[in-house]
Amino acid sequence: MIAPSNTYRIFLATQPVDFRKGMDGLANYVRSNFDLDPLSGAFFVFRSKGKDKVKVLMWDGTGLVLVYKRIEGNGFVWPKLSDGTISMTKAQFEALFEGLDWRRVASAEYYLPKTA
Repeated sequence: MIAPSNTYRIFLATQPVDFRKGMDGLANYVRSNFDLDPLSGAFFVFRSKGKDKVKVLMWDGTGLVLVYKRIEGNGFVWPKLSDGTISMTKAQFEALFEGLDWRRVASAEYYLPKTA
């Protein structure tokens, strides 16, 4: 599994994309549809028309990296279809990538006990 650091920004595309697109096609999609820089180091997560495939595009400082995963079973949990992107936390991305309901993941910082 790929694991972004907590400093990476992660964007989930809410509309399915054509999964025939490779790195360059997805990078152009990021530029034209989201007005974001695909070479910024952010993770861009794309969904297929079905619930069972995900692609992740990122720039690692030396080149574009494309990760493709097909999951068995019920598929990935996706948000409702809308235009644009949704920002995700690292924990939410990791849950999504494992096929869990990432919408139920909350940051641990909200649950830390208060110190006096």
